[in-house]
Amino acid sequence: MRALDRPEFMPPPPPGQMRAAGLALFAHLLLVLALTWAVNWKHQPEVVSVQAELWSALPQEAAPKLVEVPPEPPAPPKPAPKVEAPKPDPALAEAEINLKKEKKRKEDEKLRLEQEKKRELAKKEADKKEAEKLEKLKKEKEKKLVDEKKQLEDKKLAQEKKRKDDAKREEENKALEKQRQDNLKRMAGLAGATGGATASGNAQVSSGPSASYAGRIVARIKPNIVLTSPVAGNPVAEVEVRTSPDGTIVGRKLIKSSGVAAWDDAVLKAIDKTEVLPRDVDGRVPANLVIGFRPLD
Repeated sequence: MRALDRPEFMPPPPPGQMRAAGLALFAHLLLVLALTWAVNWKHQPEVVSVQAELWSALPQEAAPKLVEVPPEPPAPPKPAPKVEAPKPDPALAEAEINLKKEKKRKEDEKLRLEQEKKRELAKKEADKKEAEKLEKLKKEKEKKLVDEKKQLEDKKLAQEKKRKDDAKREEENKALEKQRQDNLKRMAGLAGATGGATASGNAQVSSGPSASYAGRIVARIKPNIVLTSPVAGNPVAEVEVRTSPDGTIVGRKLIKSSGVAAWDDAVLKAIDKTEVLPRDVDGRVPANLVIGFRPLD
């Protein structure tokens, strides 16, 4: 419930309210009178009292007192003339739009060219890296092939060396075995040796060639000697001839030159052409022979 509905609960009015209102009204009236008097006092004409004494024969009137004229107030600024905005020209607007479109098109074209250039550079770089990678793989493959080829060659050389060593070892073993067998045969046949009382050998029979064997060999080889020019004198060319047990010539070597290269070559070629030497009277062929050849023999 509000206080207006119950007056007994309202506060009592303050004392002296009417007196205060009268004093305020009186003070306002005095203020209005003072302002009015002040305004009228400013507009009253100024009264000048002058007292003068005559000291000259002619009276002179004093000049009026200089009154400063207040400056005229400045004229208010004229309002700026209202300029109407020009109406837009449709042709100019369209040209501006086209210009903007052309500018944007050029910018887009420039951006596209730059992006395309970047893509080309990136592609070239990728191609370069790919080419370097392929070149590296190619070099590695070539190096691997070279290494494999070298390993294969080394393996072949090792196998060839082993084969030669095995063959040499086998030949040595065969030679030793042959020597052992020969020694056994020699020892077994000593009891039936046919040498004379003064013989100092240890074989069952003499192994040297007969006295006529050298002449038989020369007679076999000399028909094969072919000379293109005559030889001065009667120089001798000594040749060492190696044969197999059946008389086949397996090697020859000039151990003493005759001093005439044509005679030496003719003798060696004749030996090669002969191929097989005749057997001795005992049916054998010496393994090594040294034969002398003279043009006039």
